[in-house]
Amino acid sequence: MAITDPATISTCTIDIERRGGRSEAGARALERQLQGISGVHDVDVSFRTGSVRISYDEGVTSDDTLREAVRDQRVSLQEDLERGTADASTRSELNREALFVGLTLLGMATGLVTGWLDGPPLLLWTGYGVAYVFGGWYGLKGAIETLRHRAVDIDLLMIVAALGALSIGAPFEGAMLLFLFSLSNTLQHYAIGRSRRAIKSLVEMRPDEAQVLRDGAEVTVPIDEVAVGDVFVVRPGDKIPLDGVVRDGEGTVDQASLTGESVPVPKEPGDDVFGGTINESGSLEIEVTRQAHESAISRLIHMVERAQSEKAPTQRLIDRLEQPYVLGVFALTIAAIAIPLALGSEFTGTFYRAMTLMVAASPCAVIISTPAAVLSAIASGGRQGVLFKGGEHVETAANIDAVAFDKTGTLTRGDTQLTDVFVRDGAGDGTLTDDDLLAVAAAVQARSEHHLARATVTAADDRSLTVPSARGFDSVAGKGVRADVEARTIHIGNRSYFDTVLGDTRIDGLQPGLERLRTLESEGKTSVLVAEERGDAVTVLGWLAFTDTVRPGAAEMIADIRSLGVEHIVMLTGDNERVAQRIAAEVGIDEVQAELLPEEKVTTIEDLVDRYENVAMVGDGVNDAPALATASLGVAMGGAGTDVALETADVVLMGDDLSKIPFVLGLGRKTRRTLLVNLAIAFGAIALMVGTILLRGIPLPLAVVGHEGSTVLVSLNGLRLLGYRE
Repeated sequence: MAITDPATISTCTIDIERRGGRSEAGARALERQLQGISGVHDVDVSFRTGSVRISYDEGVTSDDTLREAVRDQRVSLQEDLERGTADASTRSELNREALFVGLTLLGMATGLVTGWLDGPPLLLWTGYGVAYVFGGWYGLKGAIETLRHRAVDIDLLMIVAALGALSIGAPFEGAMLLFLFSLSNTLQHYAIGRSRRAIKSLVEMRPDEAQVLRDGAEVTVPIDEVAVGDVFVVRPGDKIPLDGVVRDGEGTVDQASLTGESVPVPKEPGDDVFGGTINESGSLEIEVTRQAHESAISRLIHMVERAQSEKAPTQRLIDRLEQPYVLGVFALTIAAIAIPLALGSEFTGTFYRAMTLMVAASPCAVIISTPAAVLSAIASGGRQGVLFKGGEHVETAANIDAVAFDKTGTLTRGDTQLTDVFVRDGAGDGTLTDDDLLAVAAAVQARSEHHLARATVTAADDRSLTVPSARGFDSVAGKGVRADVEARTIHIGNRSYFDTVLGDTRIDGLQPGLERLRTLESEGKTSVLVAEERGDAVTVLGWLAFTDTVRPGAAEMIADIRSLGVEHIVMLTGDNERVAQRIAAEVGIDEVQAELLPEEKVTTIEDLVDRYENVAMVGDGVNDAPALATASLGVAMGGAGTDVALETADVVLMGDDLSKIPFVLGLGRKTRRTLLVNLAIAFGAIALMVGTILLRGIPLPLAVVGHEGSTVLVSLNGLRLLGYRE
């Protein structure tokens, strides 16, 4: 058997025209046909959300080949439609469905009233004819489409049941079935459409034009024509059209539409801003960093739509069971006809009872129970600045028993500040000053992206120090750095660096330096030694101490997730033990794992998964990427400007608001409860009605009301998640 190189595996997402109908049996059939194509590994199709996702081997097939294969199945691609046609078509289709529901009701009422008044037979049958034609139009269309894929679905069940009722002289019951069936189908489409519109409404918040500076003058330019590097102007009250960085001016920006932050965010030169947000005060000149189609808000919309096409485990299970369940209902109906007739029962009553059984046993409410809830949950998260990258992650969030937090940039602000600069007595022949030590340290740290390095460089800038140049920069992850500065090698690191990297080297002043580090760490500060190497001699010059502050609301957030039922909370950090313990005590952490290398964080997450099974990891999405990927649920902070977060994590918080973490877990748990209620309603209604029919018998209209009523109820119950708040 050939072995596929994982490097050649790719995934394409094909947007297709959404179709009516409650069932996804046709989508399952299309999946089976596409999986028969050479090189295809996995396929996920949803006509309901209009998406086809295919995992394939690039060495065997291609994106274009797969698109043609979808077209060959007579499925329309969104890219084949004119721009703007797809959304307009969806809206007009929903309006047409609503019109057909109204005509069905009118026809049914006409037939019923005419029968009561013993009116003309022509008017009676015209009324029922209208009800059957318009009430069964979309159901018949969907059934034929599914049959074309060699499958059966619940649309076919309803059409057969309605025609069966008509054939035994019960046209009103059949018309009522079609009316309620088409009504609940329209309500379902409205519910799904609303969850999509909740995200698409963000696009409307972004202006179509920008005031771009050209040759010193402001020029109105369509945002699609604005290039990266252009500078545009926004004034108080203006909507920011594109992502960029502030070059001039100060003000506050309302980012609630994107990040869910409840208060405006101050902006000054160097700060990032995002398209679709509102400038509340101050005039800003902003340099464009992303074109319109690459903006944070566009990426949010695209990824939420992709997430809505990725099914939750419960939905995938129900989709797999739909086809055999429908066949089982047909078999049960046939048996309900054949067995009584073989025993000598009268045909009309037997057939009527079998049609009632078919209606009662149909799984409409079961089929819609999961997507109605999960899609609404994903949309609700998107509106609050929380991106779930698939329905699976919504369900995973409901089962989290332990949460691991990165410290720096997650529980703490991440804006570490240099607090102390100490020169060792006698260092540099007694002439070395604090500023000299800081300047040398900044020269080395200027090459590093570590938060301690940034704090060192910032402190040197604040003191207006002249920083020499450095060459030959090298770093040891989680331990320290070194570089050549003015004919000597400068080493900056923690105790582990000097124990391991320089362990075999005699270091003058090491013991006093380590003792001072322990003293500083006992005060809750992170500290490092600075040493110089000249020839074979290494001498400690001094030490630097840093501190970080806990984010506001961190302790409250920890308390909130405990109240949701999380059993264990852990902090993972590369920082020293004493600093980590101080932060942990301040916010209420159960366990601290300190002085960890990135790979050790992964091992710790694996251990937590073994102990608690369902573990969430919360980090900044950059250096925590491996741990985020290892956890049951990876949650990345600050995704509005972080590409790595969007790619790595399962859930992305578009802002840095810690309160969104309880929101994620709470929404997951609320969704799980909603799913359980929906499934209880759906299966309970089926069991109650089928049991009653088999034991005592109930009228067909009552079965119709029970069946369609439960479908409408689970749709509306799922839609309630759109309004979820913490």
